[in-house]
Amino acid sequence: MASGNLIRGARTGSGPERFNERHAPAPRRSVTYWCRNDHRIDVPIAAEAEPPPQWDCPHCGVPAGQDPGNPPGRARPEPYKTHLAYVKERRTPEEGEALLAEALAALRRRRGRA
Repeated sequence: MASGNLIRGARTGSGPERFNERHAPAPRRSVTYWCRNDHRIDVPIAAEAEPPPQWDCPHCGVPAGQDPGNPPGRARPEPYKTHLAYVKERRTPEEGEALLAEALAALRRRRGRA
């Protein structure tokens, strides 16, 4: 009795069995980065691409550079800002008061308390 599978021995969307039959891989080169904690990171990059000057270390998260004797220092993280802090950067207090008054008036109109 048939099991209902029309294609046996292959999963849906599978390609040819051998990698070389599909396409040739793009030429690559390995670029090495070092972080302050003496971690070595080898990153494969396309042969014609310009490597970035820094790469984040996957082990400790600090920036890594290509010079093993002089790795970059720690990046200072930007302090956490609340949504209100971002709004205050964009609006003056007078604009904020005007927007608040407009929103309250619209709310009162919807509730029937003009």
